Amino acid sequence: MTAQDRGLAALGLDGVPALQPLTYPGLPVTVPSLLTGAELLPLRARRGGLGAWSLDGSHRPHPVLDDVLDGLGQPPVAGRLPVIAVGSNASPGQLAHKLARLGVPGAVPMVPVRLRGIGVGHSAHIGRAGYVAAAPYTAPEARGTLVVSWLDPAQLSAVDATELPNYRRVALPGAAYGMVLPTGERLDAAQVYVSVRGLLADPATGLPRPGGGDQAVLLDRLLDASPRLRELLGPDAATWVRRAAVDPELRARGTLLFAEEGWVLPWTELHASADLGPAPG
Repeated sequence: MTAQDRGLAALGLDGVPALQPLTYPGLPVTVPSLLTGAELLPLRARRGGLGAWSLDGSHRPHPVLDDVLDGLGQPPVAGRLPVIAVGSNASPGQLAHKLARLGVPGAVPMVPVRLRGIGVGHSAHIGRAGYVAAAPYTAPEARGTLVVSWLDPAQLSAVDATELPNYRRVALPGAAYGMVLPTGERLDAAQVYVSVRGLLADPATGLPRPGGGDQAVLLDRLLDASPRLRELLGPDAATWVRRAAVDPELRARGTLLFAEEGWVLPWTELHASADLGPAPG
């Protein structure tokens, strides 16, 4: 496979939810990969740590990831921090866009990791692009796979700038959340962005409204549930994101309405708990 075949556009992974809000959260990577700007190269997982994984789709036969990063003038895996994505940061198109906007080199290992104890809901605020973004919460029964990106200090600073002030980055112990790499090796720790705005509640259950679905469906349901929100941002999802993306005051008023409608759960922490159960095998 040639490098051209691995372009984000050719793979259908070049979508940017920040520019097309109703596509949020975008398409995530589904196999271990190295994002290099506008390309996504597959990684071949093997025991010995991420830095020793080999890279396919290169002119050299199966070079080691740390050697590839060094050749790009980028820090090795040991100089990076693993960060769990629960929303659009799992999308290579979105992540590449965030880094490119700030002129930060976009060489990022992105790996689906099995874990437990993390549910995905919606942050109780309207983001800069107009969409209602995802947010994690402690869910002892949850088992699943989330994308983890290994960010170097410059990349981490750039992504932080896109998340603040609505999110804060927190550390999670790998053992408590059962983080397992595709090789079966355990991840010692990772970080994740937690909403400081709380979570949107499902009025029917009083629990967090499930995340990960169609953004247009979510916004239309919120509009249907609140005449005041419909008057402010309606009549439909397309109008919502078009108006909210250009008007900070509208975003602030809409966010306030979430609370006034009684939809906000003040869940802004993730907790390591002994009752999460056994880690994935």
